[in-house]
Amino acid sequence: MHQNRPRRSVLYMPAANERALEKAKSIATDALIFDLEDAVSPDAKDAARVNAVAAASSGAYGKREITIRCNGLETPWGADDLVAAAQSCAHAVVIPKVDSVTTLDEVSRRLDAAGAPVTMTIWCMLETPTAILDARAICAHPRVSVLVMGTNDLAKELRATQVAGRHPLVPHLALALLAAREIGKPILDGVFNDIKNADGLRAECTQGKDMGFDGKTLIHPDQVAIANDVWAPSDADVDHARRVISAFTEATSQGKGVVQLDGKMIENLHVANAERIITMAEAIAELSV
Repeated sequence: MHQNRPRRSVLYMPAANERALEKAKSIATDALIFDLEDAVSPDAKDAARVNAVAAASSGAYGKREITIRCNGLETPWGADDLVAAAQSCAHAVVIPKVDSVTTLDEVSRRLDAAGAPVTMTIWCMLETPTAILDARAICAHPRVSVLVMGTNDLAKELRATQVAGRHPLVPHLALALLAAREIGKPILDGVFNDIKNADGLRAECTQGKDMGFDGKTLIHPDQVAIANDVWAPSDADVDHARRVISAFTEATSQGKGVVQLDGKMIENLHVANAERIITMAEAIAELSV
């Protein structure tokens, strides 16, 4: 399921806007969501669907991961969105407001019936109280490859205020993170709405990274560079990771039970984290080639 793909920045692009889809070809985001839902008015849904499928199938977006956000099955457009997405070359469909495994089973069934490849996965949006409470079961669904926090709708449902630091939402974000980490699947932080507030975005990205998110969904191209910078391992991080692995390998080859580096103990968990950092750095480098 490409769990080691970099997803530092995942940019929503309104599929009804052909200029936006064209611009997306040159944006240095790790992944794109061609949006058929919130960013598209009802009278533009059909045209947006055609645009999204054409873009996803064009091969014009390099090595970026390509997804299509469909309307929910309860809407007049959701069923047609799934059929169209299934026949595109998108890596995944993004499904909003998933509340149950039953919904995921139905989405998966419809994808199969429409001829989707078995490699086409579901990115599942958690944006309701029910989704948070059922996050463990939802995350474990075999076709779900990525969890996406829908923080705007979640805040609205909870009647919470999205103050700086997002303190009212933090416990719910943490619960979703626990579900993702238990199963071992990536999870993306929700959007930051104030597109002119670069300092606020950086602070929220830093908070998200510190909490354990694998990247952030974004609503404007100007936000991409900050998310990429926050989630990318620094040269110092990579150098330290290589030193950790080297020290551990050397010590264990000599039969030593205690491993130290720079006066600090090294255990298996530190080696695993070091390997993850190097894998991510290599994946980012490969994406930019």
